Amino acid sequence: MANIYVGRQVFTCELNSAPIIEEDVSKAGLRPVKDWRAFGLHGYPGFIFICNPFLPGSQQYWVKQCLKIYPRKPNVCNLDMHMSSVETENIWEKSIDVIRRKGCGKGEPKTLLEKLRWVTLGYHYDWNSKTYSPDHYTPFPKELHSLSHKVAAACGFPGFNAEAGILNYYRSDSSLGIHVDESELDHTRPLLSFSFGQTAVFLLGGTKREDRPTAMFMNSGDIMVMSGPSRLLYHAVPCIVSAPAGNMLPPCLGQRLETEVQDDDIIQSVSEEDWDVCSWYLQTSRVNVTVRQVLASGQTFPDSQASHLSTDSCEKSEEGKNKKRKSESGYERDT
Repeated sequence: MANIYVGRQVFTCELNSAPIIEEDVSKAGLRPVKDWRAFGLHGYPGFIFICNPFLPGSQQYWVKQCLKIYPRKPNVCNLDMHMSSVETENIWEKSIDVIRRKGCGKGEPKTLLEKLRWVTLGYHYDWNSKTYSPDHYTPFPKELHSLSHKVAAACGFPGFNAEAGILNYYRSDSSLGIHVDESELDHTRPLLSFSFGQTAVFLLGGTKREDRPTAMFMNSGDIMVMSGPSRLLYHAVPCIVSAPAGNMLPPCLGQRLETEVQDDDIIQSVSEEDWDVCSWYLQTSRVNVTVRQVLASGQTFPDSQASHLSTDSCEKSEEGKNKKRKSESGYERDT
């Protein structure tokens, strides 16, 4: 697989299409499971890399959700740390006029959309206590739950219940420090990662911080599944790869839906006005969505409502490199 470029042997993963009705997969904007190109890495049991299984044009819908819909209240974002809820209530609406203005980005102040670094969904991660809490919860988006359920089922995890999501918004000079995602109370369920926009370098390490990592490219539409022994491995995103000159958007993002959408489809058409804003943003940016199941079936939060998390886990991307400083959320991270 060309996406992985450090000397680990790659092998093809056989996915399970049996529990999924092909029509349901299509409604979520995915190709038939039998057509997915999925790979594993020797030495990383439970890790699955799926090369862009999205139908032509369907990525536009998910990008629009990430930029326009998911940052809305009652969901939580990094801007809430130093702005009032009134100021962050309509991030998209307060940004689009400036973005649509000719010459935007050259001398113009940054919009709220450009200042966005992370959004949390479902069970909202508490950056102070480093826990999830039953008291800090908003309904998880149904369409993202459905997409995650289908991907997890194809990878051998039927019944996956998407309960928490973290969206990371990477600008061209952003990075994500080495960390382990261990805050969830149930580690038997996979971590799903969806990428949209510019390409990133992803480092998959071992059970120790100093373990030598394997590097791979994450392109727009790619999905990674971390399960089993790979669920608690160290990983990082050291950099975003600059787009080739004259080709600012990955070709797959320029595609439009090939078939007319139905009322019961998850995927819906994105207006040209909305996509103009999304495509402008993605010319220099990447959005990553990680989806987690926090609790096992029938499990409840302990009385302490505590879920221990390493100090590096889920830390947010920020601008600047080669030094340690505080991110916009107020927490230090390694860049």
